[in-house]
Amino acid sequence: MAKCSICGKGVTFGHNVSHSNRKTNRTWKPNIRRVKAKVNGANTTVYVCSRCLRSGKVERI
Repeated sequence: MAKCSICGKGVTFGHNVSHSNRKTNRTWKPNIRRVKAKVNGANTTVYVCSRCLRSGKVERI
């Protein structure tokens, strides 16, 4: 489950490109953290990307 529950950031897809220009599939995963936070007044565990944590979109407990 590589998806932020706040902003919805998820896995993106692309190619590894070698020096000889051969392309293989690859993925970029977001930096997801499991955090105890207040959501709608209740204390729950949510999966949040580090950018949302840094910008203060989540109130940690």
